[in-house]
Amino acid sequence: MTTPRVRVAHLTTVDSSLRYLLHPQLTAVRDRGGDIAGISAPGPYADALTAEGIRHLPLGASTRSMNPLADLRAAVELWRVLRRERPDVLHTHNPKPGLYGRVVGRLAGVPVVVNTCHGLYATDTDPWPKRAVVLALEALAARFSDAELVQSEEDLDLLVRWHASPRRRTHLLGNGVDLRRFRPDVLAPAERAEVRARDIGARADQVVVGMVGRQVAEKGLIELFEAARDLGDRYVVVVVGPDDPDKPDALDRATIRAAAEDGVRFLGMRDDVDRLYGAMDLFVLPSWREGFPRAAMEAAASGLPVVATDVRGCRQVVEHGETGLLVPVRDAGALAAAIRALGEDAARRAHMGAAAVARAHAHFDERRVVDIVIDTYRTVAERKGLTGVVAALDAPAAAQPTAAR
Repeated sequence: MTTPRVRVAHLTTVDSSLRYLLHPQLTAVRDRGGDIAGISAPGPYADALTAEGIRHLPLGASTRSMNPLADLRAAVELWRVLRRERPDVLHTHNPKPGLYGRVVGRLAGVPVVVNTCHGLYATDTDPWPKRAVVLALEALAARFSDAELVQSEEDLDLLVRWHASPRRRTHLLGNGVDLRRFRPDVLAPAERAEVRARDIGARADQVVVGMVGRQVAEKGLIELFEAARDLGDRYVVVVVGPDDPDKPDALDRATIRAAAEDGVRFLGMRDDVDRLYGAMDLFVLPSWREGFPRAAMEAAASGLPVVATDVRGCRQVVEHGETGLLVPVRDAGALAAAIRALGEDAARRAHMGAAAVARAHAHFDERRVVDIVIDTYRTVAERKGLTGVVAALDAPAAAQPTAAR
């Protein structure tokens, strides 16, 4: 008897999220013999996804920018895609696709609709009207899903406490990274020296401070640039990550140029970020808001102490005083002081780096996250009597060669 194939579609804004953030969840379905598709705006990663057996379904109107008319067009376009493709499972991801995607998925008759909250777009310091709007929109969209997966413990508590997400359908997902790829020994000493000199332009006696993220203000880059000016020549600040011109807080060319003139090194989007972590001495993430920051987890797994802001998400990665330091949001002086405190104490960096690796192996394994996602699909399908979907999800995963990422 032939096992039926489960059809799963993930909805995101851009294809880079499919390629870099959700890749293990996509291949988990593929490896079970399922039909897996990623729905997003067209982009440069669609061909790479297709080459790995992951179909890409373009959503032409999808955009990161604040454009309600484009979002409405994207919702209509999504309805047509879902009616044509007829997936068994639609898995949406916030911010915007998580809102309209849940509603459209239910209206289009998708049997199982699951959403992942990667981080609420409201913080404790935001005005009440903004927080109320964010929670109200989440509450509306959550009524159209079968399960809500939340990466951050603090976000989950807030959603449930304010009845924005039904308690019985809301579960902690956490977040994880590939611990086989991100590890302290990724570079031999000679390779580390070569990468520092060739890619970063750092001398052997300099402290390399790295940050990985999009070039937008909410990542705390303005504060990092200010801190870099205070740190002096002993420190080299490196920023890895793409432009994000569609975001309203995207950094302008003049700001980037001024920071570069002050000595900040911009490496752009890189596929070898694991090797770059191996060349750093410590990692910083001065974000104003985070869900459950992947880059900080990657850095921790790579053996780096992390200096991050004291916000939701970052607090789940960094144990203050043990695996790194937490500093106030938008405080460049405190950021510079924390960087200097670790930069001038190699023994403390080594101790914190070892503790960060131990914490990563205990809490940040992406395989556990994938298991929770697949089990969520299975649980909802069982509850709804979708025996074919359950049987397909229970199929053993085939051994696959590890793809270059």
